[in-house]
Amino acid sequence: MSFFRRPDYNSEATKFIAQLKTAKPTLEAEQRAGRALLWDKSLNRAIQAEYREARVAQEPYVYYDNYRQDRHE
Repeated sequence: MSFFRRPDYNSEATKFIAQLKTAKPTLEAEQRAGRALLWDKSLNRAIQAEYREARVAQEPYVYYDNYRQDRHE
């Protein structure tokens, strides 16, 4: 250890999170369970491929061409 080394800095947010984790040790497990409910899903690749194939490209400005055709025809 160096003579000039300063102690590691911990922000108030870091201290709060550390305090929260010590007060509630199951917090990380609960967060992982919540993430699994919302985000960690298995996808059906066949259905995803069908969605990609059925996708229709959008015009750069949707209303402009329709507006001009209606006015000049």
